[in-house]
Amino acid sequence: MRRTQSGLASILARKPALRVHSPLAKALSLCSVLSVLVLAAAPVHAETSAAAEAGYSIESPKAVHSLLLDVVNTGQRLVVAGDRGHILYSNDQGQTWVQAKVPTRQMLTSLFFLDAQHGWAVGHDAVILATTDGGETWVKQFDDLEREAPLLDIWFKDADHGFAVGAYGALLETLDGGKTWDDVSDRLDNEDAYHLNGIAAVKDSGLFIVGEMGVMFRSADWGESWEKIAEPPYEGSLFGVMGTDQSGVLLAYGLRGHLFRSSDFGDSWQQIRLENPGNGPLEFGLSGAVLLADGSIVVVGHGGTVLKSEDGGRSFSLFNRPDRLSLAAVAAGDKGQLVLVGQGGVRLATPTGAMPTAQ
Repeated sequence: MRRTQSGLASILARKPALRVHSPLAKALSLCSVLSVLVLAAAPVHAETSAAAEAGYSIESPKAVHSLLLDVVNTGQRLVVAGDRGHILYSNDQGQTWVQAKVPTRQMLTSLFFLDAQHGWAVGHDAVILATTDGGETWVKQFDDLEREAPLLDIWFKDADHGFAVGAYGALLETLDGGKTWDDVSDRLDNEDAYHLNGIAAVKDSGLFIVGEMGVMFRSADWGESWEKIAEPPYEGSLFGVMGTDQSGVLLAYGLRGHLFRSSDFGDSWQQIRLENPGNGPLEFGLSGAVLLADGSIVVVGHGGTVLKSEDGGRSFSLFNRPDRLSLAAVAAGDKGQLVLVGQGGVRLATPTGAMPTAQ
């Protein structure tokens, strides 16, 4: 119950502890870990000691307009997360928002809800948070300040078994709902410790991970063992991955408008051509996606890019939002509308990504 991978945290340089932040949308890194969206974020190191002392994110009426990196429709409410430990929830489909009590000031990069009540969030300094009341209150399950690197995505199979992935090849596993987390990074053939940006389930197949330099891993036994894809379709960074409603079918997306589809759990790939009418190929990075209830797919990215497919990801229509604000993630509202987050906070949109006439 989530919008598939998010993909927007700070993009790290290869040297530990070096984080480069751009003034616009996402921190861009020499080795490009994540979607170039986390621009506009304040340096995380400046918050590390303060966060440790203060403990909780600061409540602010402007939080809904700050940099937000993920959004989920839990089935009962909308929940968003992002910079400075901000988590907010809405019980009226995004018309009003309440800021949750969150025990961190670290940037939060991804959300996952197993059901309407039980959810998790991950972020910088390898923080993992959990909620049992639909996102109103959160507890810290794990952090590791010595890593000086973020976790970038999280996924749970059931109430006990889950995985988190992140920078420098991090793969963490829990078998008890997050009470304990074990580093199982050595299960991956990832000698260069490439950043892992997204993890998702593929229908009737297993788990799939994508990351830096086009690295891909799949697991047919739900994380017990992993196989590296020997010939990935792209050598640049992939920021996210999502399964569809079809067996074995998945999409992977990343830098410069690169979008790939596989119908056989990663054995073979087709690149999806994305064209800007009159302007040639799309070159904005793609950072988030969601599978809608009717089986259609929406992918969002930089420059206000909104893509929609109604044929299982074989082709996409493209809409460029006029505000051109970079988007990190997307969720479906209960009435067919889209809920977009990224630079500038929350945006409500029509099913095509356009601004509602009332907005």
